[in-house]
Amino acid sequence: MAVIKILPHPEYCPAGAEIEAPAGTSICEALLDHNIKIEHACDMSCACTTCHVIVREGFNSLNDAEEEEEDLLDRAWGLEPQSRLSCQAIVAQKDLVVEIPKYSINHAKENH
Repeated sequence: MAVIKILPHPEYCPAGAEIEAPAGTSICEALLDHNIKIEHACDMSCACTTCHVIVREGFNSLNDAEEEEEDLLDRAWGLEPQSRLSCQAIVAQKDLVVEIPKYSINHAKENH
């Protein structure tokens, strides 16, 4: 199990959090499994950027991003070199520190 430290986000995780996730789980699934309701408008199908996160520590332990994800990331708000779509970033055995950006390009939230 890897520990994922989520930095404070005013809406999704105001106090920050530390959660555990088994290897093979996406960051998005891990957050949702622990009641951190990150946006995921496309239901984790790699078709939007609403689940964009910045991996502050442990980035190199994640699976490599596919071309489709990299193309979508170009449209994400606040893109950084350690940006990933959390629905595509698969947790390994290494601990992670993740930041959820303050904004997304989503104009209306879905009720998931």
